[in-house]
Amino acid sequence: MPGIAGLRRTQIGIMAAFGGTTDVATTYWRGMGMIDDTLEVTFPDENIGILGDVNRSYIGKKGGELPLEGDATFEQLPYIFQSGIKTVSPSTDASSAEIWTWAMQNATTDPISSSDLSYIVAEAGDNQQAEIFRSGFVREFSLKGAAGEALQVTATVQGREVELTTFTAGLSVPSVESILFSKGKLYIDPSSDTPGTTQKSQTFLDMSLDVTTGWSAIETADGRLDFSGVKMIGQESSLDITFEHDGSSVAEKAAYRAQNERVIRLEFEGSALSTTDAGATYDVKTLIIDLYGKWENFEPIGESDGNDVVSGTFHVGYSTVAAKKAEFIIANELATLP
Repeated sequence: MPGIAGLRRTQIGIMAAFGGTTDVATTYWRGMGMIDDTLEVTFPDENIGILGDVNRSYIGKKGGELPLEGDATFEQLPYIFQSGIKTVSPSTDASSAEIWTWAMQNATTDPISSSDLSYIVAEAGDNQQAEIFRSGFVREFSLKGAAGEALQVTATVQGREVELTTFTAGLSVPSVESILFSKGKLYIDPSSDTPGTTQKSQTFLDMSLDVTTGWSAIETADGRLDFSGVKMIGQESSLDITFEHDGSSVAEKAAYRAQNERVIRLEFEGSALSTTDAGATYDVKTLIIDLYGKWENFEPIGESDGNDVVSGTFHVGYSTVAAKKAEFIIANELATLP
């Protein structure tokens, strides 16, 4: 039977270790994404007295990419962070919250070994054929949002050789909750202050966070045509925000001109947890993003449906004052990733 778009599926899982050859997917990705086979074919040039090309070729490089996209959810965003920042285990709260915390690496003493990363096995295709790659890591990801929409995630998972496979059978579709942009809050403070001190109310219109994770494939002569390992070479992150043209945006333009360090907190809350507690830090599902840095630029005053707005780009960098660069926190109810 020919392939049917409605029968496509994307299945992922966390591998036991890099380089495994038997790991299979354990859950559905609740979004979109089809595997791109990135093997490279070369037809070498030669002078052999024949006009035009000759069918001599070789494959010098193998690999695959999986562009994951869709609503960011409290339950599946941890896959992106586990495979794009570092592997962490959640801590518990007085409520039923499982608290996952990822701090961006800054020094040689931080988790920067390839063994500090979680690797993805990915299966994707339709009712006609499935493909698989293993030892995948998140090379870059973005989080974008605007009022009235769910926060959107896109991530590029780079993996080893793509092969034909049969989908892992019997997986259940996981329950997930979309992170709603309009449930978000924006806080901006000097980097010396505690993140989340000063909320900027009625001004946060949209955002786009772009992160190059710093994990890079290392290709060596190692007896195989795909990458030999993965290495941390340093992250790059920037945040674009659109504000109302109000007192908050004017204050941030002043901080931009003075090149004052700032810490930005983006906090998004979801539904109540199944068990709450008056002494708990988290009683609802939560995503918190703390970013340290300085404003890189501001655009001229713009307009949206007759409303004056201002857009700025925030360069994320290590703060010697706070001794931090960026931190991501998710509170959900998953002790492990399915």
